[in-house]
Amino acid sequence: MTYTRGRDSGRSRGGRVRSGGPRGRFGGHKKTKFTASRITGPDEEGAGGSESASEPGERSPTPDYAAPSDDGEDRSDLRSPRVRPYNLLVQSLSAKEASGQPRHKKRKSGGEDTQHLEPHGQVSAQYPAEANGDLDGVDEADEDANLADLTDAVKGEEELDNADCSDPYEIHFGNPDEATLSEQIRELPRTGWQMHRTRQNGLRISTFTISTSSKHRGLLIAMFYTGPENLKLKKRLTSPIRTLRPTFCPLEGTISPYVFNYQDLLFCARSLQNAKELRTLICLHTLNHVFKTRDRVIKNNSRLAKEGASGDTELRDQGFTRPKALIILPTRQSCARVIDIIIALCEPEQQENKKRFQESYVEVGAKPSGDKPEDFRDLFEGNDDDMFRIGLKFTRKTVKFFAQFYNSDIIIASPLGMRMAIGTDTKKQDYDFLSSIEVVIVDQADALLMQNWEHVEYIFEHLNLQPREAHGCDFGRVRNWYLDGSAKYRRQTIILSAFNTPELNSIFSNYMQNTEGKAKFTVNYDGVMLELGLGIKQSFSRYDSPSLTNDPDARFKYFTTAIVPSLSRYDKSTKGSVGQGTLIFIPSYLDFVRIRNHFSSSTATQNISFGTISEYTSVQDVARARSHFLTGKHSVLLYTERAHHFRRYAIRGVKRVIMYGLPENPVFYREIMGGYIEQSMLDGKVDPGEVISRSVFSKWDGLKLERVVGSKRVGAMMSSVGDTFDFI
Repeated sequence: MTYTRGRDSGRSRGGRVRSGGPRGRFGGHKKTKFTASRITGPDEEGAGGSESASEPGERSPTPDYAAPSDDGEDRSDLRSPRVRPYNLLVQSLSAKEASGQPRHKKRKSGGEDTQHLEPHGQVSAQYPAEANGDLDGVDEADEDANLADLTDAVKGEEELDNADCSDPYEIHFGNPDEATLSEQIRELPRTGWQMHRTRQNGLRISTFTISTSSKHRGLLIAMFYTGPENLKLKKRLTSPIRTLRPTFCPLEGTISPYVFNYQDLLFCARSLQNAKELRTLICLHTLNHVFKTRDRVIKNNSRLAKEGASGDTELRDQGFTRPKALIILPTRQSCARVIDIIIALCEPEQQENKKRFQESYVEVGAKPSGDKPEDFRDLFEGNDDDMFRIGLKFTRKTVKFFAQFYNSDIIIASPLGMRMAIGTDTKKQDYDFLSSIEVVIVDQADALLMQNWEHVEYIFEHLNLQPREAHGCDFGRVRNWYLDGSAKYRRQTIILSAFNTPELNSIFSNYMQNTEGKAKFTVNYDGVMLELGLGIKQSFSRYDSPSLTNDPDARFKYFTTAIVPSLSRYDKSTKGSVGQGTLIFIPSYLDFVRIRNHFSSSTATQNISFGTISEYTSVQDVARARSHFLTGKHSVLLYTERAHHFRRYAIRGVKRVIMYGLPENPVFYREIMGGYIEQSMLDGKVDPGEVISRSVFSKWDGLKLERVVGSKRVGAMMSSVGDTFDFI
């Protein structure tokens, strides 16, 4: 049987697929409508039929871009006759529009499609007056939005003409050197990345640059920002950030040059202590990018409107669609925290649909019990639903919640919510709203790893692809790197995680291809095993694993031949002492199923009584398994990592621990090896000398092992001749 390693397919806490609605995890099940978090029928949501939902992948009744002109005028006649590199793209999309091919179903929420595709040189439809509907069917047009935007544009036109050429936005997006960019894109596949390692403020920093830009981007290593005054910010953001963060802490000062200079960033030192500062920094950067992009387009609209149809100015200032930033988060509560910071920074005069957002995303009083660990309470307090998506649209004075994706500037979603928005049916998929994403933020990636990481990979696979439909796009305004399919080389990706994993490294290698360069931040670990302080022996056993593909089979073989026989021996030779109370910790659910089946059917384990607790085990079965384990009716308990992540059970009666694999989160090692055994010692059930702690690892577990044993020891343990290592 072929056995491939990977995470199970659970979609939410405990792996179950839910039909929607925030759960009252710690204060009853609160039934509320799903709003933007799922695809619903037109009459499925709303009170009294007053609101109708529409799929985020569909266009609004009045689309973000104008519809094709009714008079059949050929837009190409209005442009220069010279040959353009994107003619085939324009022709293919235009052919689809003209051929009458079936298009995605459009739900009307009042009014017909009346906007028209503007010829080159006229006002862009990416920032028109408000559309007639949004993601949830809310029909609330902004008051004089277009007039206010154009008035603001005329006033700020001189500012656009005198743009700061040292502004990272101007260098990366506003006015990049096209020749240098083309050279970098050609150079990257041939020469790869040039790596440079350094240390700063206790962090290990690995920077990766393309050889043609190494000299320029290497200067970032020595940069340190002391506060907001070092940043090139929009004026409307300067005062709020100086109020929130008048000066930067060492961490902010170290990473802000990479963030605001548009480098990709994999930051693997996120903690409860620095979480708020990191959120504020990424929200500030995202808003700064969105506001600069929006203002440039609107001011160019004003300039082109002045010139009229006879003007020949070519301004390339946008992508295929409006959304420019994507923020991926684990829960609705984390979404609410991010939006609170966004509101504090942009200080809008009006917030459309804010009450609806509060009802759907904020649960007051839903908190875990006080005996849960601090990181658990931080992640799961409030609304811990992990299926949501919401669009934010910004105008000069207003923030609009639940804007339809094609009308949004920022999209915030969970991996599952975005996966359902894109769709899995290739014929019905809609990912065009991701075609022009320029900034991607993945926060709390360590928590997303405990969901279904395949959804995150699925999202990255569909970023910056050529759109299937024109969506009213004026191709004369689209930047060249979008037209030639090179947008992924300009996109900035920022991932924040408590620790590094192979999954994050895979994203870093395969999907973070920013020509400005990329950086990886990690830390030195002392080793969580030193924090136990119980005086017990901790053993680590290494097994041979020739390839990553065959690693699950090699691990299972080692477990059944080297560890299971000792369980049988202990069970037969002891009477109520060491033979009982063995907890086997298993990171992967697939491995859990394999071991459970082995305990159920193998003759080697026929005399061992065992119980199981996984993320799919019901509450009643969990209570029964814990009770039987405590009383000794079951001498072995199989326990999965995701069950511990989502529930943090305080299991009693543990006398020895066998880790089938080390946990991703080092906190789990301390809680299980230390917390469970310490409680048994306090209960008088076991003495320190009787405790057995054994962890199994291979050369593919280097990142996990480093967090447990420490950075200084991991190298020797991975390459030493011996295969067993004991620590007291």
